[in-house]
Amino acid sequence: MRDLRPVKVGNCVLDGQKIYIQSMLSVPSTDVENSVKQAVELEKAGCEIVRAAIPNMDAVKLIPAIKENISIPLVADIHFDYKLALAAAEAGIDKIRINPGNIGDMDRVKAVVKACRQRSIPIRIGVNGGSLEKPLLEKYGRPCAEALVESAMGHVKILEQCDFEDIVISIKSSDVPTMIAAYRLLAGQCNYPLHLGVTEAGTERMGIIKSAVGIGSLLTDGIGETIRVSLTDSPVKEVYAAKDILKAVGKGSGVQIVSCPTCGRTRIDLIGLAKKVEEATRGIHKDIKVAVMGCVVNGIGEAGEADIGIAGGDGCAVLFKNGEKLRRVSEEDALNALLSEIEKM
Repeated sequence: MRDLRPVKVGNCVLDGQKIYIQSMLSVPSTDVENSVKQAVELEKAGCEIVRAAIPNMDAVKLIPAIKENISIPLVADIHFDYKLALAAAEAGIDKIRINPGNIGDMDRVKAVVKACRQRSIPIRIGVNGGSLEKPLLEKYGRPCAEALVESAMGHVKILEQCDFEDIVISIKSSDVPTMIAAYRLLAGQCNYPLHLGVTEAGTERMGIIKSAVGIGSLLTDGIGETIRVSLTDSPVKEVYAAKDILKAVGKGSGVQIVSCPTCGRTRIDLIGLAKKVEEATRGIHKDIKVAVMGCVVNGIGEAGEADIGIAGGDGCAVLFKNGEKLRRVSEEDALNALLSEIEKM
């Protein structure tokens, strides 16, 4: 585990003990009502830190409106204009995403640092391959891992010169191998918390695959304190995907579903049943493993480590718990019977 410098973001402490799920509002910043509504939806879905774009002064009014309706930290996403950072800090933001090297001279940087220090607001430095500085592109020839890390550490140095160390860093790339290499390199050069993500990952299917590979690889290395799955889709789906990635690498909580891919022995609608179980258990916060298997022959044996499960038969199913059979139920009653047993646990 990395020797982290803990950073507090609202009521979240980024110290390596917990990995926080983040997402971003996709509603236009001019639509305050629906921005608030989406922030509330994200919190209900399990989002633990939410980010909002603040492209102009008019958008600053989003901050108090959203914070009145959610209990999770709110991050202001700001580019270039240091005055927006000052206004966001005054409005009560919990974290500011801004690159100090892009906001002008040191007087502007010092003004932002002063505003953040007075209110205990951390700053997230966000570098990505699509916006790398021209000198670094000329030096390295492409947005490689080394270029991304040098860019990030350059921004860090500016804040450190202002004696400011409440820093979180992200170095995203749309290329998964580059993203993984960059974070691994960065993790060896600093002790600041890292925010993981594959930027511009794509639509739901490919975006989840790329994010799972990139974020999941780093999490298994012990790298990453916050994560965001970036999808060209509803941000609520980002949260669900992030939760699933955390479960897959053994760092999440809640119900974990295991199910077989089916074969010629399957005599029930296993695919349909597995999908129903997944949806029905999404909001259950018990740390249990639930198995949905296609047949009794291999089902209980292969899913012996599951806390509770169901194995299909010929138009029926067998409920089992900790590897032991409980009872036989009809295919129509399989879902309700399984949910009933889960409720007792």
